[in-house]
Amino acid sequence: MEYNSPPLTGKLYLIPNRLGDDIPLEVLPISIKKVLEEVDHYIVENEKPARRFIKKVSPSKSQKSLTLYSINKYTDASEIPEFLAPCLQGQSMGLLSDAGCPGIADPGAEVIKIAHQKRIQVVPLVGPSSILLAMMSSGMNGQSFTFNGYLPIDKNERKLKIKQLERLSAEQQQAQIFIETPYRNDKMLADLTTILHPNTSLCVACDITLNTEFILTKTAKEWSKIKIDLHKRPTIFILQKE
Repeated sequence: MEYNSPPLTGKLYLIPNRLGDDIPLEVLPISIKKVLEEVDHYIVENEKPARRFIKKVSPSKSQKSLTLYSINKYTDASEIPEFLAPCLQGQSMGLLSDAGCPGIADPGAEVIKIAHQKRIQVVPLVGPSSILLAMMSSGMNGQSFTFNGYLPIDKNERKLKIKQLERLSAEQQQAQIFIETPYRNDKMLADLTTILHPNTSLCVACDITLNTEFILTKTAKEWSKIKIDLHKRPTIFILQKE
C-alpha cells in the first residue's frame, strides 16, 4: 500500500477540551477555534457538554449545522466504524473529549484505532492534558513514568496495587501516575499515607489550570500531617520511591 500520497478522505482532528470552566482561549490555542469553525461532524463523549464547548469557543457557529455521534460506556462497539462515514466521504471530523485530550484515559482511543485502519489521517491538536501537566509539575522522573488509570476499589486489592506500584517505582526508578473517582479522592490520599513507605514521594495535583489549582509533592509521612479537601476535585496522584 502506498503511503507517500495523501489519503483521499477527510481528516480526523483530535480536539482537546478544557479541564474545567476556564475561559477557552486562555488554555487552548487559536488553532482549535479555527478547526471548530470548519468542521460540522463530531464524535463526542456527551452531546450537551460538547455543544456548550463548541458554542463557547465559536459563538457564531450554527448549532443546527452540527452532527454529533456519542461514544461512551453505553455505545455499542459495532456502531463506532459507522461514525467515521463522513471522513470516508471526504468531510473532516472532530473527536472531542469531555475534558483534556482525546484518546488519553478517554474512550476515543477506539475511534482513532479504526481511523488508522481505514487510512483516515489523524491530526492531534495541542491542548491541556492533566496527566502531563501534573507530571511536569511533580519534580519526579519525567524520563520514565507510567499512567495506571484507576486503582482497584476493593480495599485489599488496592493496597496490593499501591505496594506493587511503589515497588516498581523503586526497581525501575519510574514515576507511577494514577487517578481516582473524584468523590473517593480523600479516601485515596488517606490510604496512600498509611500504605506507602514514609519516605516515598507523593504528588497530589488537583483542579489543574483552574483558579483553585493545587499541586504539591511531599513524602507520604509529610502528607499524613497535611489537611486538604480533595472531594469531587479532579485529581492526579503520582508516587515515586527512590
